[in-house]
Amino acid sequence: MITGRFLRRIFVVFMGTTAALVAIGSGTVCHGKEIRVGMSAAFTGPTRGLGIELYRGSMAYLTHVNENGGVFGRRIEIVAYDDGYNPIPTIRNTIRLVEDDDVLMLFNYVGTPTVTRMLPLLKIYGARRELFLFFPFSGAQPQREGPYAEYVFNLRASYSQEIQGLVDYLLSKGRSRIAVFYQIDAYGRSGWEAVHKSLARKGLRPVGEATYYRGTTYGASMEPQVKAIRASSPDSIISIGAYAACAAFIRDSRDSGLNIPIANVSFVDSENMLKLLLRTGQETGRDYTQNLINSQVVPSHEHTDLPAVAEYRDLIVRYEVMPPKSLIKQDYEPHKYSPVSLEGFLNAKVLVEILQRMGPDFHPKRIKAVVESIGDYDLGISVPVNFGPTRHQGLDEVFLTTVEEGKFVPVGEREKRQE
Repeated sequence: MITGRFLRRIFVVFMGTTAALVAIGSGTVCHGKEIRVGMSAAFTGPTRGLGIELYRGSMAYLTHVNENGGVFGRRIEIVAYDDGYNPIPTIRNTIRLVEDDDVLMLFNYVGTPTVTRMLPLLKIYGARRELFLFFPFSGAQPQREGPYAEYVFNLRASYSQEIQGLVDYLLSKGRSRIAVFYQIDAYGRSGWEAVHKSLARKGLRPVGEATYYRGTTYGASMEPQVKAIRASSPDSIISIGAYAACAAFIRDSRDSGLNIPIANVSFVDSENMLKLLLRTGQETGRDYTQNLINSQVVPSHEHTDLPAVAEYRDLIVRYEVMPPKSLIKQDYEPHKYSPVSLEGFLNAKVLVEILQRMGPDFHPKRIKAVVESIGDYDLGISVPVNFGPTRHQGLDEVFLTTVEEGKFVPVGEREKRQE
């Protein structure tokens, strides 16, 4: 049992066959000269690149802020724990962050299966002590709908919006026989439903589908999934998965001669996926990067004309912040720039804006009203951030990218060059 500093009541949260005893405490808000925000993410395992890059991007901005006096003289600290992209550790980490670390808010959680399983716990904490989850790296619907939406503030567009963008793009290219490859859990199912709904609006449905289990590595064979999808004679595929498994699926699809467009949503971590495919291409002499499309919820990190992107590129190289080695446990080669670290950077910029608007009194009871008052905030990416009492998602923009000369570039730019 994990106990808090000030016990009010004990609540038993059942998650499958696991019960966590949660002590609901009153909490404090600051610790000396620090403001603590709590993060649970994958820092180990097949999807560790997501947690590491998101952390790097956020800390690049927060380090800059801290070195320049912090917010009202207080430093901002991310207290981070590894969950390996598994729900039960996420629940335990959340309890630890709230009860032991007494964080002001939760921040930068990674993944739909992890976030959705901690939402009932968040609702308890939210009602008891005004605790909110800010900017999870997930576009799923559960945290955007009742009864949990009031305790979560999303910055990114939803998976429904990303997939609608991908479907519209594929249909505009005359590709209507769309198959689905997805991770068989809450994340994959969320994307699967979005594909079905997007196609149904056009009187269509997926022509085929295949699944894989969460945690599948790049070394796994995807030949059965490729065979199942190929049997439906698709002209394009939408994947809802993590980078290792999606890269394996692309590799085996191309090796089988299936060279149709394969599209992925933002969670896939395009840079880590691309790194695996480029490495394999060097080994085999085959190009695995043709006909790839990715939806992103942030602009391209090549768009240096955007003030926030230029600032991101400067600060992430200047500080080169990495999570503690005790957290990531293995060597990891960070990307110089990536959509994931850029998203973490933008998350941190909005976080700091919220804290600045709160003034020197960082009491949790003030957070909700302050965030809901943010409208037309210029984040520096050409589209404003808007929150409100009935709007807990700040951005709606979706950006499509494709691979050119070994890197992801905006789809529109490549098509203009080809005209």
